[in-house]
Amino acid sequence: MSESLAGAALALLQETVAQHPAVAFASSFGAEDMVVMDLISRNRLPIEIFTLDTGRLPEQTYALIARACEHYRTRVRVMFPDSQSVEDWVRVNGINAFYDSQAQRRGCCAVRKVAPLARALAGKGAWVTGLRREQAPTRSAVEAVEHDAVHGLPKINPLVDWTETQVRDYLRAHQVPYNALHDQGYPSIGCAPCTRAVAPGEDPRSGRWWWEAPSGKECGLHPAGLAKLSDRTESAA
Repeated sequence: MSESLAGAALALLQETVAQHPAVAFASSFGAEDMVVMDLISRNRLPIEIFTLDTGRLPEQTYALIARACEHYRTRVRVMFPDSQSVEDWVRVNGINAFYDSQAQRRGCCAVRKVAPLARALAGKGAWVTGLRREQAPTRSAVEAVEHDAVHGLPKINPLVDWTETQVRDYLRAHQVPYNALHDQGYPSIGCAPCTRAVAPGEDPRSGRWWWEAPSGKECGLHPAGLAKLSDRTESAA
C-alpha cells in the first residue's frame, strides 16, 4: 500500500476541514468507507460520521457499525427514513416492489436513502464520500472535489483514484475492521434484498440490483454520475 496515496487522501480531508465548517462523512460502511473512517478517526479530524439505516441492511453491516464505533471509540450518527413515508410507499407499492422495475426501485431508494441524506446534510459546509472511479461506469468521471448541485455543497471524494486492491491493502496494513460479507464474495454491499455475492472476475457492481441494466445502478445519492453517463451515451449515439 502506497503511503503517499493515503497521505494525499488525508491531506484532502485536512484541507476540507480547514476550508469548510461542519464537514460530514456519509458512510455505508463498505470497504472504501472504512478507509475514510480510519483516516478521520486516527487523525482526529473534526468530521461528523453518519450512516443511513434503511431498515433493510444486512445483519453483518449492523455488526460492523457497532464494532467500528468500539474500535475507534466514537459515535456514528444513524439516520432513519421517515416511518410514515416508508409505510405509505409500502402500502401503495408492496413490500418488495423494488424488484418490479427500476422506477420502483429508485422510488424505494428515494424514501429510504435520498430523503434521510438530505436531512443529514442540512446545515453542513461540505460532505465526504468513499466514491472511487473504478467502482462503476456511473462513477468513472467522479472528481476528487466536486460541487453537489442538489444539496448546494462541495462534495469531497478522497479515494477517487484508488483501486480495489489498494483499498484492501490499506485495510490489511492498518488492521481496519470491515464487513464480513466482503470475505463471502460481496464487493459492494447495500440493502440485504438488493445485494448478492458475485463470482470471481465478475463486475464488482453486478451484485447490486442484479436484475437491472448495468448502466443505471445508482440509488440516487450520487445522481451526477448518472447524468454524466447519459451525456456520454447520447454523444456517442
